[in-house]
Amino acid sequence: MKQLEKELSVQITELINQKLSWKGFIGEIQFQETRKDFAGDITVLAFPLSRFSKKGPEETAELLGKELLSSSDLVVGYNVVKGFLNLEINNDYWNKFLFDALQEKDTFGFHQGEKKGRKMVEFSSPNTNKPLHLGHLRNIFLGDSISRILSAAGNEVVKVQIINDRGIHICKSMLAWLKFGKNETPESAQMKGDHLVGKYYVIFDQKYKEEIAKLVDGGMDEEKAKQEAPLIQEAREMLRKWESADPEVTDLWKKMNSWVYEGFNETYDHIGTSFDKLYYESDTYLIGKEKVLEHEDQKDFYRKEDGSLWANLEKEGLDPKILLRADGTSVYMTQDIGTAIIREEEFHCDEYYYVVGNEQDYHFKLLKLILKKMGFGWAEGISHLSYGMVDLPSGKMKSREGTVVDADDIMNEMESTAEATAKELGKIDELDDAERSELFRMIGLGALKYFILKVDPKKNMLFNPEESVDFNGNTGPFIQYTHARIKSILKRLEVKDLKLDGAVELEGEDKNVIKALSNFPQVIEESADQKSPAHLANYLYSFVKQFNHFYQNTTPLIKEENEIRKKLRLAICELSAEVISRGMGLLGINVPERM
Repeated sequence: MKQLEKELSVQITELINQKLSWKGFIGEIQFQETRKDFAGDITVLAFPLSRFSKKGPEETAELLGKELLSSSDLVVGYNVVKGFLNLEINNDYWNKFLFDALQEKDTFGFHQGEKKGRKMVEFSSPNTNKPLHLGHLRNIFLGDSISRILSAAGNEVVKVQIINDRGIHICKSMLAWLKFGKNETPESAQMKGDHLVGKYYVIFDQKYKEEIAKLVDGGMDEEKAKQEAPLIQEAREMLRKWESADPEVTDLWKKMNSWVYEGFNETYDHIGTSFDKLYYESDTYLIGKEKVLEHEDQKDFYRKEDGSLWANLEKEGLDPKILLRADGTSVYMTQDIGTAIIREEEFHCDEYYYVVGNEQDYHFKLLKLILKKMGFGWAEGISHLSYGMVDLPSGKMKSREGTVVDADDIMNEMESTAEATAKELGKIDELDDAERSELFRMIGLGALKYFILKVDPKKNMLFNPEESVDFNGNTGPFIQYTHARIKSILKRLEVKDLKLDGAVELEGEDKNVIKALSNFPQVIEESADQKSPAHLANYLYSFVKQFNHFYQNTTPLIKEENEIRKKLRLAICELSAEVISRGMGLLGINVPERM
């Protein structure tokens, strides 16, 4: 539709300047889609033009419509509703669009030519003391999809994550394994490595609470008991040894982290995502300290009497932010400052996007401010892609601990739910066992991703597993099923040459689908600008509904006797399948050929 707007803008501008002579016109014309209850394909807003025509919006629209009808090769009809000029575009335009798009279907909708710029997207960024969970899934799905959409819109994209592999929480898992693990390994336990390490994180918490309770029973204050419990003291001692590079502690840390990384990689493979560069907190926390010290003499940075280093944010109406403690150790902000500087030195990106939950809004506001105070102009390109929390209905798929929903568990559960739904609907009778297994995986994971991605990222959401696998409504399986249905039609009525041999009058349903298809490139651009997969997801649902309406309300292709019309509708089917496949691919979702 953007191309149509450009062509009409040229024609309207010429009319205004040469025939209508509206003084002061600067060439800005506003369009919108014509409302469904009005005739027309595209609408011109006459209100902004009335100040140049010196007439009311309705008369302005009428004058412009009359001139376009008499002189434009695009416009074959018009009507005016108040200040809205609804234009009907000739059939040749829509036919040409359809068959031109079909000739380049492998690239349709995606930016071609030189890259617009380089963007970095940070997402996932887990801790190495537990497996990925449901909250991580929303993060990963968003980060992966945003990366794909930015790439499709013409950007070079660098996908990164920082792995939080140090700190007291890591030592808790290590200490519990050392004390209670009896040399258990992922192989001996027949568990994924991240699940095994997470198990010992839970054991630490259980044992720690037992020690606290025992101390409280002995008369100690609860807060003091939390500090004095033997396990937490041992964990702190282990952290001190790790920071001192104690060989035994370091070896244990490397071994248990390697188990976690293997588990993470298995989960990422299942999800279908990957990263171009990994950063580790165990490296960046030291680099961050070095980078901060290099800039401590700059304006708005100062030392307190105890030696701690702070950033002054008084001009911005914010509290000062500590960057180095009195003992010289760094804080999370220091680490993120260092990581940001390293990334700029390595990649020189135009923009840096951090996909992190909305509880960190303030943190990233400060990160950007402090980097700018340090003199880094590129920090203006930092954006926090904030998202809301995701929860499950009460009692649904609780993890083994009863508190956190494990990512692997929920993905497996989704595949089982997809299997049960498909069997109930009888949609898999012709598939062999291998095809069924792959189909269940595709539907289950697609349902999970789509249900999460269709929601505006900034909103909190409730994930309902059963609802997400419904084959009707705004769900992944509904869109996947439509794709499979189209592919089945094309296979049954294969036509190798889809070039149009003659003129064909478009019916309303034909034109509506072609118009919806023409919006696909614009939707990708808008989704990239908004950094919102939800915009694309909801376009796909709207388009699939439009296609199904077209399919149900036109002569069945197998019965269509007019060969030209048959080719036209097969061409519509061909491009529709491509748009669904490419659009869902940008959400990280595969679509089946059979279903």
